[in-house]
Amino acid sequence: MDSTAAIIYGLIQGVTEFLPVSSSGHLALLPKFIGIKDPGVAFDLAMHVGTALSIIIYFNKEVMSILKSLVVMVKEPSRYKSEGAWTANMMVATLITFIFVLLFKSFAEQYARDPLWIATNLILFGLIMFAADWRGAKSNKSEMSEFKLKSSFLIGLSQSLAIFPGVSRSGATLSMARFLGLGREEASRFSFLLSLPIILAGFFYKLPSLSAQGEAFNWSACIIGMIVSFFVGLLTIHFFLKLIKKVGLGIFTIYRIILAVVVLSYF
Repeated sequence: MDSTAAIIYGLIQGVTEFLPVSSSGHLALLPKFIGIKDPGVAFDLAMHVGTALSIIIYFNKEVMSILKSLVVMVKEPSRYKSEGAWTANMMVATLITFIFVLLFKSFAEQYARDPLWIATNLILFGLIMFAADWRGAKSNKSEMSEFKLKSSFLIGLSQSLAIFPGVSRSGATLSMARFLGLGREEASRFSFLLSLPIILAGFFYKLPSLSAQGEAFNWSACIIGMIVSFFVGLLTIHFFLKLIKKVGLGIFTIYRIILAVVVLSYF
């Protein structure tokens, strides 16, 4: 992979990670469109690390608050409802995500990067997302400020489905959050922050295998892509949070269906 391809990877990841259109689906399809060898899941995870860093920077106050809440909860577990509800919800959702990702992982790695599978997921989960946003159109609840075991469980389960390209991690978690009645902005913030543990854990899990490849893995291209995805991710977060208040999720459903039709026609 040359520098140009790495920049394209970073650009696509930076834009699509925070839009409910499936960044993993785009990255899985990209090699087929630009005519290069698929760099694999590990390289895709590295691109996700770039956008994870953009979340940490953009939501630095929220991240620090979560870390402080963790310390409080370790010292005094009984205070999780009063001072650590947001963090407790994230912990439950993250744990559920890890459990189901482990269950789905083998099947997803073997079959889920197929274009037909990706196109099907784009359409199916796009329609689910539209229905969820339509149902919660007038809702502006802030449920994550209270501990909600059922809501956290369901959002974590929905996030685990994103191991299948075409589903969209943010799309799945936003859909479930909207079905549960959360407002668009809070659902978006919770979704973005919830991605951090799973992305970082996935990357560090793959890191030993990358190191074992030595020169066979293109580290320079990887670093270029990560830098691009970081800066583009910062811009995308900022504008998405403004956009989601005005237009909702329907426009992204239309995009997903168009992309699916292009994929089915192309392949």
